[in-house]
Amino acid sequence: MKTVNLKDGRKITIRNASKSDAASMLKFIDIICRETAYLTFGEGEFQMSIEEEENLIESKSKTDNALFLVAEINDEIVGNLSFSAGMRKRLRHVGEFGVSVRGDHWGLGIGRALIEYLIDWAGTTGIVRKINLRVRTDNEKAIKLYKSLGFEVEGRLLRDLMIDNKFFDSYQMGLKLD
Repeated sequence: MKTVNLKDGRKITIRNASKSDAASMLKFIDIICRETAYLTFGEGEFQMSIEEEENLIESKSKTDNALFLVAEINDEIVGNLSFSAGMRKRLRHVGEFGVSVRGDHWGLGIGRALIEYLIDWAGTTGIVRKINLRVRTDNEKAIKLYKSLGFEVEGRLLRDLMIDNKFFDSYQMGLKLD
């Protein structure tokens, strides 16, 4: 668990998610999917029961190369980060993450704090040596953030997403930890 000061003077708590967060996470996801088109899913597309979310959180907590974080203000989830690396020996060292922050908390440093937590944690695992992500090429703020944390563009995925019959490209970005 870590407490971080935000740009507006408030504090967030970043911690590992627990099974008891499942209902709150689903509520959080319901909010964020309506706030941005940069996610890999839209409104009504994330269909998971509380039990399935509990199982997902629990499985990540039992895996030494996976992480599921929540960021809270006053016990309310305002951000999350999920990271998973491969299960096979040849892929255990590399994984991909997704991060999201509620729209009314954008620009406060929550996404940065979550990713910094991930990077610090990955360095302590003795396993994770590379962190990957995908980001739409038109998500300039996110790309700027990722680059400022050391991530590099490694490739472009053409027509990676289709939203309302319009295609969007994504960048594959990565951070080598050694």
